[in-house]
Amino acid sequence: MTPDLSSLVLAQGGGSWITFDVNSFLNQFWDNTIDGLSYGSIYALVALGYTLVYGVLKLINFAHSEVFIYGAFATWFTFYGLGFRPGATPDLPIFELIGFLLLALIASMAVSGGTAVVLERVAYRPLRKRKAPRLVFLITAIGASFVLQQILFIWRGGNPENSIRLLRNDEVFTIFGGSVTIVTIITVVASILLMVGTDMFVNRTKFGRGIRAVAQDPDTATLMGVNKERVITLTFLIGGLLAGAAALFYMMKIPQGASYQGGFILGIKAFTAAVLGGIGNLRGALLGGLLLGVVENYGQSLFGGEWRDVVAFVLLVLILMFRPTGILGESLGKARV
Repeated sequence: MTPDLSSLVLAQGGGSWITFDVNSFLNQFWDNTIDGLSYGSIYALVALGYTLVYGVLKLINFAHSEVFIYGAFATWFTFYGLGFRPGATPDLPIFELIGFLLLALIASMAVSGGTAVVLERVAYRPLRKRKAPRLVFLITAIGASFVLQQILFIWRGGNPENSIRLLRNDEVFTIFGGSVTIVTIITVVASILLMVGTDMFVNRTKFGRGIRAVAQDPDTATLMGVNKERVITLTFLIGGLLAGAAALFYMMKIPQGASYQGGFILGIKAFTAAVLGGIGNLRGALLGGLLLGVVENYGQSLFGGEWRDVVAFVLLVLILMFRPTGILGESLGKARV
């Protein structure tokens, strides 16, 4: 008798530890695709910060996950300061709702952008002046990440802030049976606009040419009159602003509120997305983020929710085995747009 592979369970010690549920995968395919694009857009925005800094400095800024979560706290406190509290979603007129969300977006981007600039000034610039080796930068990035985490822990404690929602996640329409909600539309559309805007800024403006020049050859760029320190500060600022925008979308989507450790896993996934698409490649960060968000949702349906993160990192390993430079594989300094 042939076993039914559409719902296979592997067991160990009398208890199941992994499923292979093809029926669930097929039934939820479009829902998972749409929801995965939403999560992937958030990953991509954060991944842009990793890829910009790596492209310019060849530095993996592991503290970028904390830059992101500071923006999430800024969003929460903005909502709280406006008089909203955890609980029922308020019924707001559309123009008021847009105004409050834009105010939260500005606050989140400002806090994350400021955090990124301070991080660069305090943690990384002194090392550059002393011409420290790259390993020292990496250790410093990890240390800065823990410092920023502990500041939040000392200030707010270990429990997540209760979620404050201004927008009901109502269904707008369906695609092949998959539900498209208002939060998904805002997240995907706004994220793509921000990513396209960043790509145009880097490739079509004077400041963007400076970023690409420093990424390609910092010494020659300095001789040609490019202010390298200003470019580096601008790079951190742009990455922080994008992480702040991602933080607002994250707070609109997740059921739980901001937590001092909330940026860790998402930051690792965003870094994975940057590597997946091609570290140092802006469009690679977009592609990697969207692909990662969709694939991890597929894996969750096939193997169970507890395997969601595992699938994401297995995908990275498989891609890098065959394409070590990532899917697109161009660096920021060599990208031709």
